Amino acid sequence: MKTMPQAEPPEATPVLNLVGEKVALGPLRKDLVPTYTRWYNKFYTLRTLGATPLPLTLEQDEQQHERLIANAKTDVSFTIYERCGFRPIGNTGLLDVDYRNRTAELGLIIAEPDARGKGHGTETTKLVLDYAFTALGLHNVMLTVFEYNLAGIRVYNKSGFKEYGRRRESVFMGGKLWDMILMDCLSSEWGPSPALAQVFKPDKPRPSREK
Repeated sequence: MKTMPQAEPPEATPVLNLVGEKVALGPLRKDLVPTYTRWYNKFYTLRTLGATPLPLTLEQDEQQHERLIANAKTDVSFTIYERCGFRPIGNTGLLDVDYRNRTAELGLIIAEPDARGKGHGTETTKLVLDYAFTALGLHNVMLTVFEYNLAGIRVYNKSGFKEYGRRRESVFMGGKLWDMILMDCLSSEWGPSPALAQVFKPDKPRPSREK
């Protein structure tokens, strides 16, 4: 009997763009759309995103995935992986990237509940800022966070963001109206590059071999 060749096993390590100590960031993946769909059907996850809590079908999420791919220059999206085992745990990225004015808006969600409270959000935020300032040459990255999202506020403060304004009583949660906090981070106020400084640097002159 003729033996059919076996398919090669998938690579253990996904494609990665930025690697930190706890997390790594890589491109969105079509094969992970069912995982993304599972994340965004958890209403607890949606409460910090400002999204209307509606069921999301796989077909709807596939369409959203295609839109993100089509707009990849102005909406840069990453999958967040744990370094240990490279389990996907969330999404992050830059929205409305304006290369002329050097601005963008940061978005972040740690979607796996057991991955929260471990410093993953802080390191992810720092890696995205590194990408924005070091790789893309942006100057101002902003975000919005809801007043009741205490964990998110702590993450963004530790990552270098500063509050610059509020939209008062504009978010309804738990029977109460809360402020939407506006924060931003400037490249001139940000710390040293944690990951990309060794990538985006000029070559050193090589010694001449001429005698």
